[in-house]
Amino acid sequence: MTEQQLIKRIAIFGSTGSIGTQCLDVIAANPDKFSAEILTAHKNEDLLIQQALRFNPNIIVIGDESKYQKVKQALANTDVKVFAGEAALDEVAAMDNYDMMIAAIVGYAGLKPTLKAIENGKPIGLANKETLVVAGDIVMQKAIEHRVPVIPVDSEHSAIFQCLVGEGRNKIEKIILTASGGPFLGRKPNYLVNVKREHALQHPNWAMGAKITIDSATLMNKGLEMIEAKWLFNLTPDQIQVVVHPQSIIHSMVQFEDGSIKAQMGLPDMKLPIQYAMAFPQRIANNFPRFDFKKINTLNFEEPDIKTFRNLALAIEALEKGGNLPCVLNAANEIVVYAFLKNRIGFLEMTDVIEKVMHKIPFVQQPTLDQYFMSDGEARAMTADIIGL
Repeated sequence: MTEQQLIKRIAIFGSTGSIGTQCLDVIAANPDKFSAEILTAHKNEDLLIQQALRFNPNIIVIGDESKYQKVKQALANTDVKVFAGEAALDEVAAMDNYDMMIAAIVGYAGLKPTLKAIENGKPIGLANKETLVVAGDIVMQKAIEHRVPVIPVDSEHSAIFQCLVGEGRNKIEKIILTASGGPFLGRKPNYLVNVKREHALQHPNWAMGAKITIDSATLMNKGLEMIEAKWLFNLTPDQIQVVVHPQSIIHSMVQFEDGSIKAQMGLPDMKLPIQYAMAFPQRIANNFPRFDFKKINTLNFEEPDIKTFRNLALAIEALEKGGNLPCVLNAANEIVVYAFLKNRIGFLEMTDVIEKVMHKIPFVQQPTLDQYFMSDGEARAMTADIIGL
């Protein structure tokens, strides 16, 4: 095998987002181990062009077809192949010129390309939790059928994954997902009713995209992570616990049947779980900042306030009931977060609308993929109608 063949060719679906750009930082720091083979973006054509010029991928896809000509012209003097449109994402995911997909497209839009990559036998570095929230049973069943590893990139699920390495024969009693509590930890509804987007976007520990930052502020992110964990680690709802840990040093924990708990720790930096997923099973050296016990001498833990942050309670309801309810929850949430970021709906109103939609869309116990798509579409339409979008 030549040195060139040892380089892992990475396809980053969602390369202009927070995860995608940090993934490219890891590739740039390790050119002897990784190359950027495929880059895709929805509509940030300027950054996609910059990335293509710097990393010289084989293929790029711009989701917004109206931006195709601009991207094509900007890269006319390169060997980069340019495609456009949603269908192109699926077609490129089905190609055989890459070794691993980083699934970093935000929201429901990441589901179809991820399924295509799994059917194509490609390992997945999963940063898109919505893929498993929407259709976790189908996605993980396909991964088993095609013998494809799904390695989590989310810091919490990466932590659990790392704690489970070498523990294959040992029974999990429960997993403990840690939550920072977001920017409004300890606040009550009389404060939250006046919250605006600029307040909610100020996360105390993590630098993330707008959608996930709002989800963190409402605790919906932790609810989605509970549903994702169920499918990733084959757990029952009562094996999944959430604890608020404001310092974000312990990223999550696993308790085994003997009562022993393993925790994975480190500074809050998404590059670490990204690099771990890309290089697995190896760990590779880096110059990321290190945690210093002398500087942080207190780690706090408390129960989440699900009476105030009711999104987490709704997600737990969806987790326990199953069927198409998590799909409906996710679709409604994506629309209300979009509306909140556009100042069209209040912070607490988001939860009220999600709850209404969850209880109005017909429940399906064992949906097919088409029924998931249908539930998603119905929930989005109903949510937009309630808000008046």
